[in-house]
Parts: sequence; structure tokens; C-alpha cells
Amino acid sequence: MTKKYVLKKVGEIPARTSIIDESKFHINYREQLNAAQYEAVSALDGAYLVIAGAGSGKTRTLVYRVARLTELGYDPASILLLTFTRKAAKEMLDRAAILLDNRCSKINGGTFHSFANLTLRKYAKAVGLDNGFTILDQSDSEDVINLIRGQLNLSQHKKRFPNKVTIFKVLSLSANTERTIEDILNEEYPHFTDYLDKFLDIQKIYQTYKKKNTLLDYDDLLIYLRNFLFELSPAAKSLLSTIKFVMVDEYQDTNKIQAELIQGLTQLNHNIMVVGDDSQSIYSFRGANFRNIMEFPKLFKNVKLITLEENYRSTQEILNFSNHIIEHAIEKYPKHLFTRKVGGELPGIVSSANENMQSRFIVERVLELREEGVPLNDIAILFRSSYHSFDLEIELNKANVPYIKFGGMKFIETAHVKDMLAFLRIAVNPNDFVSWYRVLLLHEGIGPRKAQQIMDELSSSQISLKSEPEKSVSKKYNDKIFNLFKLIYDISTKNQLPADKAELVYKYYEPLFVEKYDDFNKRKKDLDIFMNISQNYRSLNSLLADMALDPPQDSVAEVEAPDKEKEFLTLSTIHSAKGLEWHSVFIIHALDGFFPSSQSFDKLETLEEERRLMYVASTRAKQNLYVCYPMHIFDRSKGITFAKPSRFIDGINEDTADQWLLEE
Repeated sequence: MTKKYVLKKVGEIPARTSIIDESKFHINYREQLNAAQYEAVSALDGAYLVIAGAGSGKTRTLVYRVARLTELGYDPASILLLTFTRKAAKEMLDRAAILLDNRCSKINGGTFHSFANLTLRKYAKAVGLDNGFTILDQSDSEDVINLIRGQLNLSQHKKRFPNKVTIFKVLSLSANTERTIEDILNEEYPHFTDYLDKFLDIQKIYQTYKKKNTLLDYDDLLIYLRNFLFELSPAAKSLLSTIKFVMVDEYQDTNKIQAELIQGLTQLNHNIMVVGDDSQSIYSFRGANFRNIMEFPKLFKNVKLITLEENYRSTQEILNFSNHIIEHAIEKYPKHLFTRKVGGELPGIVSSANENMQSRFIVERVLELREEGVPLNDIAILFRSSYHSFDLEIELNKANVPYIKFGGMKFIETAHVKDMLAFLRIAVNPNDFVSWYRVLLLHEGIGPRKAQQIMDELSSSQISLKSEPEKSVSKKYNDKIFNLFKLIYDISTKNQLPADKAELVYKYYEPLFVEKYDDFNKRKKDLDIFMNISQNYRSLNSLLADMALDPPQDSVAEVEAPDKEKEFLTLSTIHSAKGLEWHSVFIIHALDGFFPSSQSFDKLETLEEERRLMYVASTRAKQNLYVCYPMHIFDRSKGITFAKPSRFIDGINEDTADQWLLEE
């Protein structure tokens, strides 16, 4: 029998893909995808950077790749898909399951933080953690810092000491960007540099406090997981051996630790595909690092770059405008968005005499569009900063145009929802003294000192939650405190579903809630939403983890649109609008000093991010785009001043946009 030999050059890198018989697949991938999407979907071994321009079918590409890997016979559990929201992960896996079959729902998918949470609990012993740790959300962390701040008597300083929000922001930025606290203070809070030693003290005590009380904050989840991966212990190798493919969505939004995590996850199997758009990197204030996507080809060997440029959202006229804005970016991956859609109009650059005229024009044009058959739900007004829309809001109210404004407080950050969660968190972790402090202060007659005394007794086991309150709660505490301990004991020990435990808490909390909040009728809707959410869970740990890691975004208390109105206009900061789309979009206050903001003028990096912000705003529009600015603005110190149009739109030629001047 003749043997067959294959000649291979020494040092030759094997081809990325072998020949695959696609006729056996359920899905005709070549037919259902464009050429660039197909190239990304059919990619197998190796490292891939997919630059997905706005509206280019990024989600479709990821969904089809999940389906194709599954059709090729790879174990779905060996495919890890990391996203920034649980909703995005669920949507992709649901779509893949509909596209192919239910095997796709078994993909290992979720947010960075939820994946870290599950992994750390599973491998807690190897990581050196108790698997019953509690997750601190941002405001919990701020409360811990406030406790520490109080203990250190920092409010005694003659010069104002920063509040808990600022302290936490500095500590968190330091953790997720790996910059020193000194650097952050020097660059962003120079007026607090005298307090460097105090910041370092707080940081040290905060870390000790979390360790002692089995608490992890958001940053800890990523840091512990990263360290676990790079230690390459037998447990870490066991985890890594189960992961064959790693896929990352919105890679341009990753911070330094997340980029390191991805490297850690691909140490054994080097199969990584990240999908993102450098031109939509706009979250540096949260610690996102633009350099991650730009330097990806340096982090992995033989990276293949695939660019998705065909846009399925906007008219070519809007894309030409958006291309013009981003063409002037100093550092970028070259791309030119195009579409097969026809029948668009040039975007309009609309200048008005003053801000109020800008507002009245928008109200008038919105009402005209509605008459033309465009529902209010398909129209958005976008702005760089929340306060830019104040004048417009007044005009919309006058004209009875219902709207919802995004960029406000999140559901989970509302005080009344946090109160409810605090009771449940104590039931899971009796050492969660942040929650104890919050719960105790709800009760009349208990101030900070009394609360601390009760927490000390809990800490030293003078009061135990393991036995009936009658046996452990001293007579010196009144009925209210006895009833509180009875509630905690019941929800800790009874084998009930989360919804039943939440119901017990609700009944106990309701009179305290009515007493505490003047607008309890309005706030009660949020508690109803929370009770509804709890019905979806079998485990209290899962409910609390999800509420901390990926909470519902908006509070009913903040939604001003009347219930009777099914339609509402969207007012939104551009940061809150990313990933969304509307038939018609207005970008307002496109003025130098407003957009780009004057704070961005000092550094090239921040000015370039403002350019990307304008690109994100303009690519939200499907059919109509209006970029508006007032020529005169009121400045409190200078009175009425002449304003310059944003440098991003200044000098755009007549083939790219129509210039309009509003006249009364």
C-alpha cells in the first residue's frame, strides 16, 4: 500500500481553515451573509479582529458564527461569548437558537462580570475566596467608603475633603485602569492632591474591610479572575481546557483589566475573535481604553483583520456625512461605510439666532414629521450633555409633546429599591454590614451610633441569626428591632422561593417606606417592578447577583411620559443612545465649547473621543439627520456671545450637507 506524504516548509504557519463541506449545513451561510460577514463567520482557529462599522450587522455576524461553530460539531459549552450587557448576550443566544436549534442556547455567554462571578464561585477554593461572597454595587461601595471616611474624621479638615462618590471614583479608576491614585489626582482632581495619603489610607482600609466581610466590588470580580487565570494553577488550567473559542462583543469598550482577562482566557487555546468599532470608542470616563482595540494586533500573533463596511441602517447621504467626520480622525482603522439603500436627502446643518429658536424649530419639525407618518417613538434629539436640552424640554411641554429623557438615575440606584435589596442581602450574607447599616437607619429612634452598637454585637456574635430571635435578642431592644430580627431570621431559614422572601420583606418595609418618602405613590411602581422581577428566579443568590451586575436600566419614578401616551419622543445623551437607531435624529448644540466640550480641548485623546461621539450620534439616523446650533448663546459672565459651529461640521461642503439658516 502506497503511503501519502505531505510536504510542509519548516516554520510555515498552518492555514487557518480546512476545506469544509457546507452542503451538510442547515444554514446557507454564503447566501445569507455579505462577503465580509461570511469571512468572519467562517473563521476558525487563530486571532481575528473584526472592525464592524455602525449598522453593519455586527450582531448578525456573531450569531451566525455561533451557529456555524455549533454546526461544525464543537461543544457549545466550549464557546465563550463575552458582552457588556446580559440583554445583548441573551439576544444573541436566542437568535442563534432560532436560526439553528437549541444547542446554541448552551453557549457559555454573558457579561464580563457575570462570567467572573460564576467562575469565582465555582473555583472559590483555588482563588482563596468563600463562595458565599456578596457583590457590592457602586452605591454600596460608596456607603462603605462613607463609613471609613466617618471613622477617619476626615470632615474635620479645614479644606473640603472629597465626598464618597469622588473617593470611590478615584479608587475604581485606579483599579480598572491600573493608574496610580497619585496620577489620577494630579490629572483629574488637582485640588485634592494634598489628600493623597488619606486616599491611600482609605484604599487600604476598604480592601481590608471587604476581605474581612466576604465582599467583592465590581472591580474585584475582574481582578480576582484575571489573577486566577494568569497563576495557571491546576484549577485554572482545568477551566481553560474547557474553552475552545472566545468571542468578545464591543471590544472598543473594554478597560485594561478586561483586555488582560481576554489574554488570560486564550493562553491555552489561542482562538480569539473580538468585534468592535474603534470609531465608537466613547467611554473613557468609565475606564474604557481606546488603545485596547488599536493595539490588539500587537497582543496576539498573526491577527487577521476583517472590516464590515456595508451599512443596513442609514441612507448613503447620512453615511457620507458620518464618513466625513471620522475621516479626519488622527488614529483609526480605515473604513468607508456604504449602503444599497436609495432615496435619501442630504443631512441639514441648521443654524438659528439663539437657543430658543433652535428649540422651537425642533418642536415644529417633530410635529411635521409626525404628520408625515413618522411616529414620535422613531424620532430622537441627541445632545453631548444633559443640560443642553433644558430649553427644549420647556418648549416640548408647551406644545404637549410627550417625551422621555435618558441619562437619568438607574432603577437599581433609587433609594427605595436599594432598601428592599438590603434586607435580602443580609439573609444571604449576615456579615454584610453595609446593608445592616442601611436597614437599621430606616427605623425611627436608631441613629448612626445605635446602629453601630447593634452591628458590633452582631460582629462579636452577642446576637446570632442562627437561632430564634427570642433566644438571642436582648430585652433592651424595642419591638421594632425584635421584629426586624424575626424577619431576617425567617427569610434566612425558610426554604422559600425568592418571590416569597421578597413578599415578606415588602410587607415589613411598606410602613417604613410610606413614612420615609413623600412621593411614595410614585415610587411604589418601582417596588412593584422589583416584585415582578423576583418571580423569575429560583435562587436568591442569582436574583441578587443579577440586580448588582446587570440591573434594569430605568426607574418608573424617573419616567415622565403620561401612561395614556403610547408614543413618546426620545431625548438622550449620545452616550445613552449608542447602539440605538431612529428614523429621524436631531443633534443639538453643535457648538465649539459645547460639542466638542471645552474640557476636551487640553488633550488630543479627549478631543478625538469627542469626534467619535459626533460619529456615533450621526450614525443613529436612518432617514433624516439635522445638526443644529445657535449662533448666539448666553453666558452668565459675558452676556450674549457669538458662538462658533462645532469644528466637526465647520466647512462641510454642499455635496455632503445642506446649510440652513432659520429666520423668524
